Amino acid sequence: MASRLKERFHKEVLPALIKDLGCRNVWQAPRLEKIIINMGLGEALQNVKVLDAAVEELTAISGQKPVITKSRKAIANFKLRENQPIGCMVTLRGDRMYEFFDRLVNVALPRVRDFRGVSDKAFDGRGNYALGVREQIIFPEINLDKIDKVRGMTVCIVTSARSDAEGKALLKAMGMPFRS
Repeated sequence: MASRLKERFHKEVLPALIKDLGCRNVWQAPRLEKIIINMGLGEALQNVKVLDAAVEELTAISGQKPVITKSRKAIANFKLRENQPIGCMVTLRGDRMYEFFDRLVNVALPRVRDFRGVSDKAFDGRGNYALGVREQIIFPEINLDKIDKVRGMTVCIVTSARSDAEGKALLKAMGMPFRS
């Protein structure tokens, strides 16, 4: 069963984007390619159990088991050695990606305190969008009784757009609440 956002994308958003951006065919229109959720855990150096809790929370949020990321090089000032576990990330594609984006836009973001919309300056120049979330408790899948610490995460939305304007048009059409 396809997610409701994926169906809406193909029925409403894609035809509107083709018309607005003046694309000659369907495949020139920008679309979501993948969503990467990254949780960096500096405190995992002292306490390894922090990593297990973060992996569990990220699994609940994304519906997919995250990969544990390791440090690439040693940094003495941070007491960091090479190949030490330092965070976790998950890459979502296909139906899971649309499902997560739908939950992020319609459920999680409105639960942020003093939410007035997301910044439209977080594009990278190639149509991809990065969003920092300060607390994981905005997601309804997280059980408030089980969390030991509030953690943040980065949500990176990768699109096939060729410019920031195309990327913004795509995300706006899919319901991303940009500040006005």
